[in-house]
Amino acid sequence: MRVPLSWLREYVDLPATETGRDVQAKLVGVGLEVETVEQLGADIKGPLVVGQVLTIEVLEGFKKPIRFCTVDVGTANGTGEPQEIICGASNFQVGDKVVVVLPGAELPGGFAIAARKTYGKVSHGMICSSDELGMGDDGSHGIIVLPPEHEVGTDAIELLQLVDEVLDIAVTPDRGYCLSLRGIARETATAYGLPLRDPALLDVPAPNAHGYPVRVADPMACDRFTARTVTGLSPEARSPIWLQRRLQKAGMRPISLAVDVTNYVMLELGQPLHAYDRSLIQGAIGVRRAQPGEKLKTLDGAERTLDAEDLVITDDRGPIGLAGVMGGANTEIADHEEGAGTTDVVIEAAHFDALTVARASRRHKLSSEASKRFERGTDPQATAAAAQRVVDLLVLLAGGTAEQGVTEVIAPGAPRTITIPADHPDRVAGVAYGRETVVRRLQEVGCDVYGQDALTVTVPSWRPDLTDPNDLAEEVIRLEGYENLPSTLPKPPAGRGLTERQRLHRRVGRVLAGAGYVEAPNYPFIGEAVLDQLGLEKDDPKRRVVTLVNPLSDEEPALRTTLLPGLLSTLRRNDGRGSHDLALFETGLVFHPREELRIAPRLPVDRRPTDEEIASLTAALPDQPRHAAVVLAGAREQTGWWGKGTPASWADAVEAARVIAHEAGTALTVEQGQYGPWHPGRCAALYVTLDGAKTLVGHAGELHPRVVKALGLPARTSAMELNLDLVEQASAGPVRAPRISTFPVATQDVALVVDKDVPAATVEEALRAGAGALLESLRLFDVYENAEQLGEGKKSLAYALRFRAPDRTLTVDEASAARDAAVARAAEETGAVLRGA
Repeated sequence: MRVPLSWLREYVDLPATETGRDVQAKLVGVGLEVETVEQLGADIKGPLVVGQVLTIEVLEGFKKPIRFCTVDVGTANGTGEPQEIICGASNFQVGDKVVVVLPGAELPGGFAIAARKTYGKVSHGMICSSDELGMGDDGSHGIIVLPPEHEVGTDAIELLQLVDEVLDIAVTPDRGYCLSLRGIARETATAYGLPLRDPALLDVPAPNAHGYPVRVADPMACDRFTARTVTGLSPEARSPIWLQRRLQKAGMRPISLAVDVTNYVMLELGQPLHAYDRSLIQGAIGVRRAQPGEKLKTLDGAERTLDAEDLVITDDRGPIGLAGVMGGANTEIADHEEGAGTTDVVIEAAHFDALTVARASRRHKLSSEASKRFERGTDPQATAAAAQRVVDLLVLLAGGTAEQGVTEVIAPGAPRTITIPADHPDRVAGVAYGRETVVRRLQEVGCDVYGQDALTVTVPSWRPDLTDPNDLAEEVIRLEGYENLPSTLPKPPAGRGLTERQRLHRRVGRVLAGAGYVEAPNYPFIGEAVLDQLGLEKDDPKRRVVTLVNPLSDEEPALRTTLLPGLLSTLRRNDGRGSHDLALFETGLVFHPREELRIAPRLPVDRRPTDEEIASLTAALPDQPRHAAVVLAGAREQTGWWGKGTPASWADAVEAARVIAHEAGTALTVEQGQYGPWHPGRCAALYVTLDGAKTLVGHAGELHPRVVKALGLPARTSAMELNLDLVEQASAGPVRAPRISTFPVATQDVALVVDKDVPAATVEEALRAGAGALLESLRLFDVYENAEQLGEGKKSLAYALRFRAPDRTLTVDEASAARDAAVARAAEETGAVLRGA
């Protein structure tokens, strides 16, 4: 909500010395989030005056129309002579009043104005558009043409109200009343302790039987509907400058007088309104639910198919508006054009159900200033005052006549009352406010308060968010100042820290960051197209997705079953912006639908759900295992004076999996694999032993060239993804610090010749099994292939074996015996032969 300070001062007598920054501090103190204070016109320097166009000469021979004008600016130029100005706009003519900036002035952005030669003429200044003055869009797309009554030479800075301060306030969903000057003025008056001039306090005529006929078929969705009629509007009437400028400062574009007035009153009182061209309405106005399949063309030009839950405004033909969201094009106010225009209007001011409007807005993906206010709750008591305010302005500005008929359809209702102990805010805040302070603060909010120890509070009509004692306590606390609450550190009970699962997730993040990876969290949404690009088989379990009813994007309507799409998209984006050496990781949940679909129960909000209710809700949710994934591209180590760098490869992806498994205290088995997006010859399958069985937990390696091309990734991109929950389950519990032996290590190297199709991981597993308890570590440090020396179809795998005993120094014979046992086991299981034997 953008609030011009000059407009705010109409309702609260702020001290003349108060600036926008001062008001911002006060409003923040009462709980409003004022994001910025915009200084309008601070960088504009005159002379900027009203001028009248005397002559126009069109210059020929240029690519665009160029006009050489003489403009009367009075004595503002010091000579009284007409000012010669070059202008490229064509939306004005001789006799028009325009805004002229003279040499020596300065416009927004530091644009200094001076006499200069252009298009063969000397231009002494400039005829201004609204954009050049920082006023925003006025709909003209050209030069500002002023009403003829303004005198030549008048200061345009003051006339156009160019200098002002605008507070930009982020209004939370529970504070809908602050989407109006009335609501912000109320908060400002409370913050300063000043009286409020409520703009809704108007003399409103009583409803009678002579107003425009209205029939409300659904009083639950529309509990109040006010209709007023104004006739005899002048089609030539334009919105005055002060009204246009207030709309522009508030972030809205002036359109036409009738529409501008309804928008102005909406900003002023917070009550959305709509003006219908009475000549286009056929019969009585109705409010009902739509019939399935009905059509409505809204003011944005889109034809919409209505849902049975939509609330619509109708006449005898059918829908003429989507209630609370947007009006229909078939009753739109007509602009003045060649003498034609709307002269009679019907003003609608209604109160619609917030949930009905919110659902319709989301269903049709149509958000408007009206729906934004109705969704948060408007003041039902303000409809009559808002309609009267529109009538008064139309009569004043357009020369119309207000008809005597006043229609007001009201559903029976009573104000909301809440009973609250007088000391309830004290107990919530831990501060002794006292009954008098509580009553005073609630009355400042607008409540009527009665009682002593137990207070009966009648909530004001403009605060639908106040529904229970805690809401009232919050009002007292925020007005007394959140900064005055004592700061007390909580005392958590012992043994309630992070779970082992949470610790593991944090350790995994730290160890990957330490290995040079950068965390890149992504949204958990995917589309089916990316699963095709990843090359997943049609029956792949990852193709079974949980589809959202109301997704943020139609292109990504499902919850992810793998972390790779988001990470690869991030890698592609960063590579496209010049960062070519990338190593990214993410840990997060993936979502798999259950075999049996269940309806999630609606949990109560007035008490803690029972364990059975929570279990029932959990059973209806999809499976959500936590995964860890990395992606790499470019150089893993940079080239520099220290030597040649190394490119990222499949081996780095496999090593990331090993690092994670080591951090979890789990033995990871790596075997050659083939799956989905990975290159069939450079894909590793990752296994752990879970409950005595070898369990697949993920894959790592280089991505398939087809996947790289389909996703637009750098060549040789590598990736790894594993199920972190399964890795944790396979661990032996909390990681224990290793026992450091003080005895020396004995190193033995072996080179084994095996068939080329024997995986190195299989040989390594056999060596570990044969070496026994004395083996401390095992590392493959060389792979050699030479048909002449080793034989056709053979390869040599060289391993470094480290042996150490915890209680003694190993002898050469002990280390050699352990090595020979390892070689024998490898020979038995893989057919390995000791090279050179």
